[in-house]
Amino acid sequence: MIKLLMIDDDTEVLDINRKYFAEKNMIVETCDDSQKACEQIKTFCPECILLDVMMPGIDGFSLCQRIRKITDAPVLFLSGKVSEDDKVKGFEVGGDDYIEKPYNLREIYARIVAHVKRSNRIHSEKVTNNIIDLDPFFIDKEKHKLFFDNEEIFISNKEYDLLLFLAQNIGKEVTFEEIGNRLWGCYSPTDRRSVMVNVSRLRKKIEERSGIDNLIETVWSKGYKIVKRPG
Repeated sequence: MIKLLMIDDDTEVLDINRKYFAEKNMIVETCDDSQKACEQIKTFCPECILLDVMMPGIDGFSLCQRIRKITDAPVLFLSGKVSEDDKVKGFEVGGDDYIEKPYNLREIYARIVAHVKRSNRIHSEKVTNNIIDLDPFFIDKEKHKLFFDNEEIFISNKEYDLLLFLAQNIGKEVTFEEIGNRLWGCYSPTDRRSVMVNVSRLRKKIEERSGIDNLIETVWSKGYKIVKRPG
């Protein structure tokens, strides 16, 4: 059973959504006060968080940054703020998905399940060969970390999942759709921007720590690829 926390100042919406997800055999808690959300996260330990953006006091974006210091559970933003800048900001502060209002609860349920499955896979994956060599980088799959000449480059779980997927397909052009399906469990053309934002953040972190800006190559209008360097 998935442990779900919903954070929204609209108690009526929380009640409707809580009943729906409880009927789907989820363990559901709600929070209508963003000031108290972090303490509830510490005690409840949710596997997924639905987070409204527009709340009094601490808004969803600021709260997500605090949440990321406590847990790496998937955070799915639910928002009526639908501009490209808002969506980009949602991913930049650590969100895993950004869903526009009005939304369909059946779709939200499917996204929750997909995100939790991927999160569990990342944390539980144990393989015999734990190292992917991308000289001078390498991925340690057991530790779920990226290293440059034995120095860790700190990346988020979503960025790690993205890089691992590309690294497992070295030399192959990986499309926006394939990446979207891998990261979020579904894809539509409007998700291309979300893929691009995650790649951009990952590239920036790699370049800042290593000075190398071409680990992930762009395949124009199609997607991305990693090409194994000789020697």
